Amino acid sequence: MSCVCSVPTLRRTILSVLLLLFTAGLVAGIFVPSAQAADKLTIYSGRSERLIKPVLDAFTANTGIQIELLSSGTTELVNRLKTEGDRTPADLLITNDAGSLELARAAGLLHPLNMREIDRAIPAQFRAPDNAWVGLSGRFWIVVYNRMMVQPDQVKSLLDLADPKWKDKIAIPNSGSEYLQAGVSVIRATYGDEKTRQFLQGLKTNADSQVYQKSSQIVDAVAKGQVALGIVNHYYVYRHLAAQPEAPIAVLMPDQQEGGMGAIMNVAGVGIVKSTKHLDSAKLLVEFLVAQAGQKLFADLDKEYPLHPDVKTDPALVERKSFHAALVPLAKLAELREPTIALIEEVGLR
Repeated sequence: MSCVCSVPTLRRTILSVLLLLFTAGLVAGIFVPSAQAADKLTIYSGRSERLIKPVLDAFTANTGIQIELLSSGTTELVNRLKTEGDRTPADLLITNDAGSLELARAAGLLHPLNMREIDRAIPAQFRAPDNAWVGLSGRFWIVVYNRMMVQPDQVKSLLDLADPKWKDKIAIPNSGSEYLQAGVSVIRATYGDEKTRQFLQGLKTNADSQVYQKSSQIVDAVAKGQVALGIVNHYYVYRHLAAQPEAPIAVLMPDQQEGGMGAIMNVAGVGIVKSTKHLDSAKLLVEFLVAQAGQKLFADLDKEYPLHPDVKTDPALVERKSFHAALVPLAKLAELREPTIALIEEVGLR
């Protein structure tokens, strides 16, 4: 007898099974605490709570360490850490953008880490040189398209979306989106300001009023046929399909042509706040998140690309070996951000 489960039920089932495996010590790469733990850690998180909390709940189940989660916009959290200084209650900072983590590191807010577990688990290109921040999961800025309205060979590059033929047919994030700012930063670093300005002006014209605060709204608009195309992080598409498998949408991995820029990649990551009073426990959490067990949670629950080379990607996703990524270093996103924001404002994206 077959059973069709809802996505929330399936997610709870997966998490319950993983927690049982953690307890039994049956998951490859199982995390085992190696230091005296504090009772509680406070995390400032720029990630949506529903995406990060199941992973943190698994850590609590495995260690007994409780997590107090304060969720807000990443920029607001970094500014809050600067204001609070050594008085901050935060032990760790989690964000959905490597550029924000690098800005926090440059401001002296994060604690450099000398941990073999990090060096073994996460390739060097996905972490700061001093491990003050460490990438946890990868995401790609892709084109979601309606299969009833677009053929995949009609778009080769993100820059194609500025073509007048897509007038009133695309949806984009608003100007405050960290995803937009990071993506445009990579385009600027690859093609320069003038070509990027032309791209942004074309996007503004073609999207018109189809500008959204949430990426899930973009995917929904494409699925309903309100627009033909949208720009989002890949996992929003796969989560939508997990809930609505009949939705007429698919992922197009752009800029893969010969000499193309490559797909724009960013990472969610973590850093330990420099003034933490619970360094050992904070290290335990980082160790958990980069180990195979923690990485598998990001892959299975959030549909993100694990950064640990021995953890498999969800089979529904585009195989990572089948496409190449842009070569702009993640740490460079920090220095690119302010000029990128200025260019976005100059063009008048809202």
